[in-house]
Amino acid sequence: MADLLLRSVRLPEGSGPTDLLVQDGRIAEVGDRAGETAADVESVVAGGRLLSPAFVEAHLHLDKALLLDRLTGPADSVEEAIGATAALKRSFTREDILERSERLLRMALRHGTLFVRAHAEVDPILGLLALEAALELRERYAGLMTLQVVAFPQEGIQAAPGTEGLLREALGLGADAIGGVPYVDPDPRGHVDTVFGLARKFGVPVDFHADFSDDPSRLTIPYIAERALAEGYAGRVVVGHATSLGGLPPERLAPIAEALARADVSVIILPATDLYLGGRRDSHNVRRGLAPVARLRQAGVNVAYASNNVRNAFTPFGNADPLEVGLLLIAGGHLAARADIEAVFAMATVHAARAIGLTDYGLEPGCRADLVLLDAVDPWDALVSQAEKSLVIAGGRVVVENRRTTEYHVRPVSNAHGATSRGGGSVAGSRQG
Repeated sequence: MADLLLRSVRLPEGSGPTDLLVQDGRIAEVGDRAGETAADVESVVAGGRLLSPAFVEAHLHLDKALLLDRLTGPADSVEEAIGATAALKRSFTREDILERSERLLRMALRHGTLFVRAHAEVDPILGLLALEAALELRERYAGLMTLQVVAFPQEGIQAAPGTEGLLREALGLGADAIGGVPYVDPDPRGHVDTVFGLARKFGVPVDFHADFSDDPSRLTIPYIAERALAEGYAGRVVVGHATSLGGLPPERLAPIAEALARADVSVIILPATDLYLGGRRDSHNVRRGLAPVARLRQAGVNVAYASNNVRNAFTPFGNADPLEVGLLLIAGGHLAARADIEAVFAMATVHAARAIGLTDYGLEPGCRADLVLLDAVDPWDALVSQAEKSLVIAGGRVVVENRRTTEYHVRPVSNAHGATSRGGGSVAGSRQG
């Protein structure tokens, strides 16, 4: 593989323009004189564009994606979405799951995502069908994308007898993590205990869907944080959704946020689904249905976000585009300050990477060269302008090149002061070999 020299790039923390050299699939040098002595090198002239570590989809459902055309009507609650999907699952085949999953992965790849944690449903309806398909895709995409597979009991453990045995089988087959969804079982704490017991037995991290409701009266997140510490699982537990926390007054939220930070439990916000399904029973003054992003971050909780579902009963839209989902979070979470918007960008990169335990991730020498070059000058610009992902680089190799151009077919119009309006399109940085 030829060395790759990215010339005149800006980095997310604000440095640059600078150069970055990739050798043998890893970042070798960062600085104005990077690549000066390299012989066989392909150059990309970035022209001051933003270079970021590749995006991380820390919570994505492949097996039930792209089902919108099969639904008979919209889902008006979490329970209805689960029920509608359960009915559709009975007709799933391996080929169907693989085809839809690959379409979604290609969408994610086009948008600069090279890391995905996928929740594969394990239950008496599907058995291990979805999990085996996800494991096949993990191998098929190795070297291009990193796919972590979560054995996920969407229908419950107690409510779906036989699921615990299937989870054991799934972990024995090589699932990377075990999932949980306490709110679908009659004994949520018992559900949490079972999941932690299996995690400890197989030595895998834990990833819960938790407290996905507008009602904060039946929380399991405090118990999850407690168990994480008791089991020695600090830093190895994730909770997704956590929308019930948004219904708590500050004095009740504060000790829970502190417990999450103490146990190093990451929270994954899922704005597209949470905004779509949240507040459905409110007749007026409809709530936003999001976890309290700002307060969690202030307490020291590692917060990330992800797409979750794409074009199905839970979320009837989406493109697996982290910038698109990030803009939803900015609006829904009242994150208008420039520093907040820059923090949102980090939630889809470094914070998401931390949540799912990625190593060798980032822009430091020695990190894997899994990168995305954006048609923007900084994270704020990338999110606000919904910038094109000009180049996607996996292991030091350009795997996707996107171009977005605009041509105006009208004459410039002068304003009252005689100035002429200007506009134009942009394309990916030039490449030289």
